[in-house]
Amino acid sequence: MTDPLSKQATAGDIARAVMSGKAKAADVIAATLKRIDASEPTVNAFTDVVALRAMKRAREIDQGLHRGPLVGVPFAVKNLFDIQGLPTRAGSKINVDGPKAPRDGALVRKLEAAGAILVGGLNMGEYAYDFTGENAHYGPSCNPHDPTRMSGGSSGGSGAAVAAGEVPLALGSDTNGSIRVPSSLCGLFGLKPTYGRLSRAGSFPFVDAFDHLGPIARSVEDLALSFDAMQGWDPDDPVCTDRPAVPTLPELNEGIDGLRIAVAGDYFARGGESVAFEAVATVAKALGATKTVTIPHAAAARAAAYVITAVEGSQLHLPRLRERPQDFDPDTRERFMAGALLPGSWYVKAQRFRRQYRAALQKLFGEVDIILAPATPCPAPKLGQVMMTLDGVELPVRANLGIYTQPISFVGLPVVVAPLQKPGALPIGVQLIANHWNEAAALRVARHLEKTGVASALPA
Repeated sequence: MTDPLSKQATAGDIARAVMSGKAKAADVIAATLKRIDASEPTVNAFTDVVALRAMKRAREIDQGLHRGPLVGVPFAVKNLFDIQGLPTRAGSKINVDGPKAPRDGALVRKLEAAGAILVGGLNMGEYAYDFTGENAHYGPSCNPHDPTRMSGGSSGGSGAAVAAGEVPLALGSDTNGSIRVPSSLCGLFGLKPTYGRLSRAGSFPFVDAFDHLGPIARSVEDLALSFDAMQGWDPDDPVCTDRPAVPTLPELNEGIDGLRIAVAGDYFARGGESVAFEAVATVAKALGATKTVTIPHAAAARAAAYVITAVEGSQLHLPRLRERPQDFDPDTRERFMAGALLPGSWYVKAQRFRRQYRAALQKLFGEVDIILAPATPCPAPKLGQVMMTLDGVELPVRANLGIYTQPISFVGLPVVVAPLQKPGALPIGVQLIANHWNEAAALRVARHLEKTGVASALPA
């Protein structure tokens, strides 16, 4: 077992140590806070640290007042999650002037009910409209594996905090790829659940049609532990499904026997750097996946996702755009303003196409259980990098880090990102895409890749 006080410890390591009495929760939190203090000048992952709250809860755990499968595990959340007593920043300057949250967000409460300990809020792209992890108000969250590079967004602080070993577990949000992109660039496991699987109550929205919440961690076990703890219907989120919780941990080590696994071709086999496709090929070989499938109309799905994102996002922010335009990041402001000018007919057509695309993917999942695709088109770009060349075409970085993630969240499919490492190179991730409600299959495949050494998180 890894030392539960070290930055390499997983959530599972810590919970087992605290549960067995081999470690004190107060010592775990003290070590966590010390690491945060030491790392933050370089990483800039946190915007808020709730040290007194965390230590109080740790002492209560040591007194036997709280138990659960995540007992004593420190975690942090993207600062669009409500944290009682703090304004919900959502990466913005404007929200800081708003009211303080009267209680924690639903998933924060669920993790704490499982014994975990919240230590703070994490940096993010302004209003989640970002793939880079750079924030004009609070500075960029830097990639711990190379602080001159992006952590990925918009959950950049979540990825950076886990990759730096500040916390073993963090929550992020994923609208068009904002859990999967940082997981790929920071070399971590990430889970975007099925749309409607986990409650979004007590989080600041971006695009209601696409918003998902989920975990980023150093191990597949930690994804399963946290996902299982967060499942369950919540009447406070109108899209949260009234579906029985299905624990994934019991079957995590069942392997890949019986699973039909294929590689996404066509759209997902072009437009990126060779390293992205080599990662997919490595995973496919390890899994014995020889079948290639075409996800139909993926480019159109990405375009439709852009339209819905721009329209819904801009409508949400119209009052702020009118009252405090100068307090937005100019890049974010311009995209919201452009979205406000899109014709309503485009939005209607995009939603109609969404239904057709979902039906086509359901037909495809009658033939396969898991589809492999790149998570990002390249490893982490440099901080401040505006343009990149992909497949001989110069493209904006901010918009195109999500070229492979947008067509998937467009219809709410669950995805696990598995990180691949090469000595001396930056990490990159592969998407393990499953059918709706089948997170367990994607987690099983990720665990098989982890056990066989194909996928692993880089040491913090």
